[in-house]
Amino acid sequence: MTASRPSDLRTRAIVGVALICVAVAALLMGHILFWMLVSVAGVLMQAEWAGLIGADRKARRLSMFAISVPLAIMAPDPLAAGPSFLSVGLLMGAALFVLAITRSVRLALGIFYVGIPVLALLFLRAQPVGVTPGGLLLAFWALGLVWATDIGAYFAGRSIGGPKLAPTISPSKTWAGLLGGVVAALAFGFALHQLAGLPARFAAACGILAVAAQAGDLFESAMKRRAGVKDSGTLLPGHGGVLDRLDGVVTVAPLAALLVAVPGLL
Repeated sequence: MTASRPSDLRTRAIVGVALICVAVAALLMGHILFWMLVSVAGVLMQAEWAGLIGADRKARRLSMFAISVPLAIMAPDPLAAGPSFLSVGLLMGAALFVLAITRSVRLALGIFYVGIPVLALLFLRAQPVGVTPGGLLLAFWALGLVWATDIGAYFAGRSIGGPKLAPTISPSKTWAGLLGGVVAALAFGFALHQLAGLPARFAAACGILAVAAQAGDLFESAMKRRAGVKDSGTLLPGHGGVLDRLDGVVTVAPLAALLVAVPGLL
């Protein structure tokens, strides 16, 4: 693996911290701003997905338009219906529309790959205080454990090294990095348990969710390898595209929402 230059690492760190600050600010400033942020991210992710599967410019724009409809309906009250089963139906409709027009199954699947995580994050943010720990804490938990996993995996992988996790897909990832990510996610979860009242079952689930985050990272790496590109986009200096930054959230958010929606799962 080629070592990253100090300037590259500095850029990556600065952009990473800035993105976390933007996400936290949107969470704190209310449902509508958070919906706006994740919806914009969703449209950009759909564009990058289309690029990874080799869709032409017309098909890419069509898929971006298609996913914008269910994302708009996910806007919180009083703007729209908010995250609900209606949103799932609209995502299915958008996927069928893309499939009918483009005849591309993979492009249509991108609607679900992008739309379900957005719906899950909005579902978590919409949880009322009292019934659950509250939407602000739950959404921060889902996002924060991915950030913790990435940080833990990065530093454990660089300092320990060792056997590769999936050398044919992502040569830089190691088993030590995976373990470091799991430990960091668990530490984050139990810190939230102690400091903010996150239920212990959600804190304990951070270990499993950290593995899911790494799986999401590997899946996107496989997509990029198949497409013959290093990054899904160029929007974020040091990180690549939006999909590159949110690949772990794609897998973690739906699982976290499922744990909240079905308490008996854990």
